[in-house]
Amino acid sequence: MSEASERLASGIAHKEAGDYDAATADLQAAIGADPECPEPHRQLGLVYGFTGEFDLAVEELRRAAELAPDAVPILLDLGLTCAMVGMADEAKEAFEAVLRVDPDNAAAKKNLAYF
Repeated sequence: MSEASERLASGIAHKEAGDYDAATADLQAAIGADPECPEPHRQLGLVYGFTGEFDLAVEELRRAAELAPDAVPILLDLGLTCAMVGMADEAKEAFEAVLRVDPDNAAAKKNLAYF
């Protein structure tokens, strides 16, 4: 297992345990080891969202979406986070991007109904 994979796995475990400081450190290390991998950016974005650092959350989720533009889970997380912080246009764009990849995605359809 590569260093990036190990740090990602550790970061996710810390996130799930609610240890956001340790999760942040591991996920930042995973990004440092493999900056082009989208999943550490996604997970770090989620951690930032959990800790109220919404600008950083959106930034990391955007980066993840740039790296994996067809990844439905990333796009959904980006859309939900943007919706939560009042970025309606970007949220709508993310949900529409989900539907381009997965036209029957119920979560994207449900969230688009709010716009």
